[in-house]
Amino acid sequence: MSIRPEEISSILKQQIEKYQTEVDVSEVGTVISVGDGIARIYGLQNAMAGELLEFANGVNGMVLNLEEDNIGCVILGPYTEIQEGDAVKRTGRIMEVPVGEALIGRVVNPLGQPLDGKGPIKASGYRPIEFLAPGVVKRRSV
Repeated sequence: MSIRPEEISSILKQQIEKYQTEVDVSEVGTVISVGDGIARIYGLQNAMAGELLEFANGVNGMVLNLEEDNIGCVILGPYTEIQEGDAVKRTGRIMEVPVGEALIGRVVNPLGQPLDGKGPIKASGYRPIEFLAPGVVKRRSV
């Protein structure tokens, strides 16, 4: 069996061309305590108030308290599945929900995800849950 330099060179060139330099950088914290739907998390120093977090088991949470060495997070799902030591990842997104005509008559959870078994919701847009209400003068009478 002979080694052909041109074949090795060709394979190396193909591998270099296919190489992807994308790096997935995410800030991950650790649950230090959990109870009554609230988790205390250490290690998310750059978390924003109202930010959506994702626990290792796929359950979401929303940042409420920002303290010096930990944060408080309300768990938006089955909190009994979350334990001390679990990993929590920042999403970088402020909590938002779908809006539009497609939501009329639908049953959704706090994240705007359908619970009624009628399939996904085709929202016309998204709106942060913390949104400045229009002034009293601009509102329609009830």
